Amino acid sequence: MKPIAAPLAIALCNMVAMRSSKVLLPLFAIDLGTPVAVIGMLVASISLLPLFLSIYAGRVSDRMGIRLPMLAGGAGVALAMAVPYFAPSLWGLFASAILLGTANIFYAVSMQHWIGLLGVTPEARTRNYGTYSMAVSAGAFLGPMVAGFGIDRVGYAHAYLICMLFPLAGFLANLFAGSPRPGAQARPEGKAAGTVTDLLRVPELRRILITGGILLTGIDLFEFYMPVYTRGIGLSASVIGVIVSMYSVAAFLVRAAIPILVRWKGEEQLLTRCLAFGALAYLAVPFLENPWLLGGVAAILGLCMGCGQPLTISIIYDRSPAGRTGEALGIRLTANNITHIGVPAAFGAMGAALGVSPVFWIVAALLGAGALYGSSARDGAAGGAPRAGE
Repeated sequence: MKPIAAPLAIALCNMVAMRSSKVLLPLFAIDLGTPVAVIGMLVASISLLPLFLSIYAGRVSDRMGIRLPMLAGGAGVALAMAVPYFAPSLWGLFASAILLGTANIFYAVSMQHWIGLLGVTPEARTRNYGTYSMAVSAGAFLGPMVAGFGIDRVGYAHAYLICMLFPLAGFLANLFAGSPRPGAQARPEGKAAGTVTDLLRVPELRRILITGGILLTGIDLFEFYMPVYTRGIGLSASVIGVIVSMYSVAAFLVRAAIPILVRWKGEEQLLTRCLAFGALAYLAVPFLENPWLLGGVAAILGLCMGCGQPLTISIIYDRSPAGRTGEALGIRLTANNITHIGVPAAFGAMGAALGVSPVFWIVAALLGAGALYGSSARDGAAGGAPRAGE
């Protein structure tokens, strides 16, 4: 078995839980009569504690290795998915969301670190992150499908319990798998630990953190508002699950082509194009009610947003100083969690005040601005810098 096979299988199982929760959480809350603004707060609560723990989780993976953080995170994700079965209430959903986000942050940083360490060259890392993202896409495709059909057939609480089986399987695979895991990273001799500010002074890191946060805004709005929008136009949970899964199918396909696309346009130029075409897709959503057309737009967004995610991870890994890779990935996840918290809360309130359609148009404008920023900042830079310490 190839060394990358074990982390890919574990990543797939964990992603089924994470993405099924994106359907289960808002739809269960709607079924409980929860206002849209409160649903925004509920979705944002997934990222509340990770906002403060992401950098710490990265440092843990640098200093302790990745095995223990991944085991603890996997167990926590499985437990979080079981909570709504035993506490089928709004407070149970909040508890599940908070535990889910907290556990996943330790898992996610260590998993991304593991994938990066399996590549010895930037080209190999880009390929590995693309392959890893394909496994994530497969899990993201299965998650909404399992959640949607589970809701229609056995109800919300039992659907949560079914989805819990996937991270439990991932935890057991991680516990008993024989594949070796890299240990702690050594810093270059004479190098002090440094601060987060030092990393933020690296221009390439700072630029990718900003454009990556904008990209994630587009992803979060799809995950949050597409179920709300499609439920509002009368589609069933099963159809909503299929539409959301179309995003993941497209993301899976485009990630298989990432090495070819990077050779064609380069990582950062490709990222800005993803933002630009994503903006155009978001403009179209409020004009559509046909599920086939909505599925098509979801697929276009999957191509754009799905391609952009592994690119940001790969660029950050390559630009991070030696011995601080986990910390740099943790900073990325901190920026992501700021987005995770701010976007559902802010756009949830905005949707309650203005309606759903203006939200899609606003995020389209934001993605377009991100494309312009990334393009102008890249043009002003003197090419890609090598990874610090190499």
